[in-house]
Order: sequence, then structure tokens, then C-alpha cells
Amino acid sequence: MEKQRYERPILKKLETGMPGKFGIAANLPPSTHIDGISVDSLVETYGSPVFILSEKTIRSVFKKAKKAFTTRYPKVQFAWSYKTNYLNAVCRIYHQEGSWAEVVSGFEYDKAIANGVEGQHIIFNGPDKSAVYLEKAIRNDSIIHIDHLDELYTIIELTEKCAKRPKVAIRVNMDTGIQPMWDRFGFNYENGQAWDALNKIMHFGKLELVGLHTHIGTFIMSPQAYGVAAQKLADLTIGIRQKYNHTIKYIDLGGGFASANTLKGFYYPGSDTNPTFDDYAEAITSALLNTQFTPDNLPLLILETGRALIDEAGYLLGTVIANKRLSTGKRTTIVDIGINLLFTSFWYEHKLTPARHYSQYTEATTVYGPLCMNIDVIRENVNLPLLNKGDHFVVHHVGAYNMTQWMQFITLRPKIVLIDEDGTAHVIRDNETIDNVMNMEHLPPHLK
Repeated sequence: MEKQRYERPILKKLETGMPGKFGIAANLPPSTHIDGISVDSLVETYGSPVFILSEKTIRSVFKKAKKAFTTRYPKVQFAWSYKTNYLNAVCRIYHQEGSWAEVVSGFEYDKAIANGVEGQHIIFNGPDKSAVYLEKAIRNDSIIHIDHLDELYTIIELTEKCAKRPKVAIRVNMDTGIQPMWDRFGFNYENGQAWDALNKIMHFGKLELVGLHTHIGTFIMSPQAYGVAAQKLADLTIGIRQKYNHTIKYIDLGGGFASANTLKGFYYPGSDTNPTFDDYAEAITSALLNTQFTPDNLPLLILETGRALIDEAGYLLGTVIANKRLSTGKRTTIVDIGINLLFTSFWYEHKLTPARHYSQYTEATTVYGPLCMNIDVIRENVNLPLLNKGDHFVVHHVGAYNMTQWMQFITLRPKIVLIDEDGTAHVIRDNETIDNVMNMEHLPPHLK
């Protein structure tokens, strides 16, 4: 008979049901499998740590978002936000589902072209568009969202060498009640900057003004703020038609929808309290339909949401390195996942579950990564059972930004695996090796 593991006795308040005065009950079910494949086998095959993406979840969440908007508004187009996760396999799933591409750099623009996206279905955002890539976008009939006047003047100069008429929109920032206001991007609605830019475009006559764009912030918890943004862009659209007899083809509400993650400092879990796609859709579409738009001149509604579409589909599997106790007596668990891989741990309380069944005894634990930095903290305080060296665990809702903002720091970056809808695993990005890093280095002759 196997000798039972010793567990030191502790006093713990028993909790059941919904969150109460003392928080949430800690007995989360273990995560032994992802889309039918055991966590242990995934780690054994692909190493630890390893990112896992679920194609089934990606497609089902997208369909849910699309349904929320298309059942409320007749003209809707999603554009996949490349910066959120620009792995080719991920982008192509969204393009198969009908999404255009929304990019914010020349690098992402080239990726979209390589992924087979037609130029006219690429939205070029961001404050740093070089003249080279602006010209490429013009020649490919892509839509350019102008961020500042210097960019507008560059586009005007390019019209002298490009035979095509640039398709442009302006990015508008505005007060929607969300603080801090993202007014560093685009032209302000309240102080007249937006109208100044629009008047310049219309009077110049060589640019085709096709749309209006805004992106009010990130992880916005108030759907009503999007309603305000939609109403203000509708006001500009109607004003342009009245002044210039010109019809704006689309209104782009950007992204920023919250995923099911829980922000640090929030009492209740995000999965229970964050707005749903239906909440955002109701606020946006109602605002547009309640304006002076008639059914025959409704603008196309474009959405660039990224995080809310991909977060839920991402998992990060890891392994316990060791357990220690701080000078205060608090238990700490050291794992092989650092903040260089899980950048979002700075602002999310990521759900973390063991990959095996465990006893009912849990204890408040700080989870540290393997980096030689005191800020390498995955969770400041989470109730966990005793996880021994070598035990595996799962970090949930990591699909957004972690695979684009990760860093090669102290440790090399791991594999990324996609589980397709049939339950077959595919490596979609290999792990780094020392050769990947050193091949970009050059030694001066005197150091060889």
C-alpha cells in the first residue's frame, strides 16, 4: 500500500455556493484534459511550459460574438486584431470565419498579405505607418485609418505618385465616461479636431473618405460607453452627409471588450460579472439604430475585438519546481512559468487549477515564476492544494497578448500547440533554441 502524503493541519473557513463575505470557495475542479487530451500527455509530448490553443473554442466564441451583433444589426463585419495574437494558424481560423484583418504595423500588414487577406479587407491602424507601407496600402486598396495630421499630409504627398485614390478614415477619440480617456490616438471629437481633419480630407478632394473609427480603451466594463461612442460617430457621419452630401460607408467601434478574466482588485470573478457580447451588442446597435439613419443608409458596423474572442481559447501548462515558506510562514510555490511568458499576470487574477485530483485541503499560496526577479509573481494570493515538485497545472484564459508580448528573458520561449476540432494536436510555433538567439548576434573581430 502506498504511503499517504503528509499534509500539515490548518484551520480553514468552509464556504459553499456563490461568493460571500470571505470570497470564493477554493475547491475548483482540476483540469485534467483540454479538448479530450490529457494535460500530462501534452506536457510529456511538447515540454513544460507549453501554450495550448483550442480551435473548437476559438470558432465557437467567434460564432457567439457574431450572432450577438448580426441578430441586432443588419450590416456587421469583424476584423481580426493581429496584435492580439498574430500566429498564422490563429489568424487563418478567423479569416476562415469571415474576419478581415486589422493591423497596426508594417510587420502585421505583411503577415495579413501572407495569410491571403485581400488588400481591400485590411484595415491599417496605428500612429506609426511609414511612407513605404502607406504607399503599399494605397496600391493594395487597403483602408487607412489616419491617426494624426502628419500622416494625413504624408498620404496627400503620396497621391502624386500613386495612381489610386487612397481609401481613408480618421480615428476619433472622445469622452465616453471612461477614464483615463484615450486621447493620445486620433482626433478629438469634443474640441473640433475631428471636424478639422474631416474638412481637410473633403476639401483636398483626392482622398476617398470611407469611414470613421474609434477605440475607446481596453477591457472596458461599461457597454454604455460604446453606445456613447457609436452615437458620436453617427453624429459625425450625419454631419458629413449634410455638409458635403457624402455618405460614410462604415463606422468602426474598434475593440476593448472584456474577456472572462478577472481584473486585479475586483471582488467577484470576471466570468460572473463582466459584460457579455450581447451586452456590448445591445448598447452599440441600439445607439446606431436610434439615430437619424434610415434603413437604406445604415453604415456597415465594423468590430475589431481581439481579447474577448481569443482569451478563453488559450491555456498555459506548467510544472511545479519547488515549495517554500516565506519568513512570515506563508506558503509559496515556484513554477516554470514566468511573467516573461504570462505578461497579463500583471493585471489579471488568472484562474489556476491543478492537472490532477487533489485533497480538499487548500492553503493561501503565492505562486512565483522561475525568473531571478522579485516581480516574477503569477498570483499574489490564491487558495491551492499542496502541489509537489513535478506536478502539472493549468493557467486559464491566456490566449490574448501573451503570445505577442512575451519576451525571451532568462528562459527561452516554449512551443505553442493548437488542438483542432477533431482533437488532434499540432505544433504551430516551435520552441526557441539557443541557436535562434545566437544566430542574430555578431562578434567584432577582436573578440573572436
